[in-house]
Amino acid sequence: MTATKAPSEPTQQPAVRRPGDRIFAGTAKASGIFILLVLAGVAAFLIGEAIPALVAPSEDIPGGEGLAAYIGPLILGTLLGALLALLVATPLAVGIALYVTYYAPRRIAAAMGYVIDLLAAIPSVVYGFWGLAVLAPALRPFHQWAADSIGFIPFFAGPASTTGRTMFTVGLVLAVMILPIISAISREVFSQAPALHREAALALGATRWEMIRMAVLPYGKSGVIAGAMLGLGRALGETMAVAIVLSGGAGATLTLISNSNPSTIASNIALKFPEATGIDVNTLIASGLVLFVITLGVNMLARWVVNRRADFSGAN
Repeated sequence: MTATKAPSEPTQQPAVRRPGDRIFAGTAKASGIFILLVLAGVAAFLIGEAIPALVAPSEDIPGGEGLAAYIGPLILGTLLGALLALLVATPLAVGIALYVTYYAPRRIAAAMGYVIDLLAAIPSVVYGFWGLAVLAPALRPFHQWAADSIGFIPFFAGPASTTGRTMFTVGLVLAVMILPIISAISREVFSQAPALHREAALALGATRWEMIRMAVLPYGKSGVIAGAMLGLGRALGETMAVAIVLSGGAGATLTLISNSNPSTIASNIALKFPEATGIDVNTLIASGLVLFVITLGVNMLARWVVNRRADFSGAN
């Protein structure tokens, strides 16, 4: 009795990549490597130019108290203005995104989304002039009321500014500037919420808001966080609008409504770099290195938050 030979499994031929696929893959890979090289080059330049300031005696640094004492108030001012803008802009942007996506009629939604996106095209200098000429005078009564009524809170401790050029005004200007970024990303994420989940919630008797709360917001949470972090990165690096509006130059202080405001890193570099020489230039570049690290950290945090929720999808 002869044994039957089992049929051999067909060998899989390696997929032949077309020239177009190879060109596209190589271009994409080269682009990614190029971005990393540019980032590394910027970091190397900042570190190299900041070393003289890092090793210089304290008396050679502007202010005569050392590099940490010089950059510390600038870091506080940068974070204070950016976080205030984020706190104001994020709820407003989420509300606009929900209204445009699920409440507004189609024609109004299209026009409203287009107008909000146009806010990102306005130059920062225009925002600065608007904040200086319109918003600052309009906020002076609020500054005085806050100093008189809630001055026991460190953020609203007086005396109130008589010009309105305060960190509070800067925070509102920055909030308007980052609003289209957060709103556009949130609107895109909310529109992609699984239709099955939305229709199931409505079929079970949920109201429109209950459907949004149970189906849309959980799905779009990571997108909203990513958009907020992108907006925060824009607010951290804003220069001209802050330089025009803010009456800075004071030391580290948490007050938002007085004339004693710490400046921001970006605006301080823009205002002082043209006349800086010698070690002053290295000091400003060192502060730029700190801003680079802060912005990089914000983007890494955003990526970490998004990756934590990468497993969530409409299917599970």
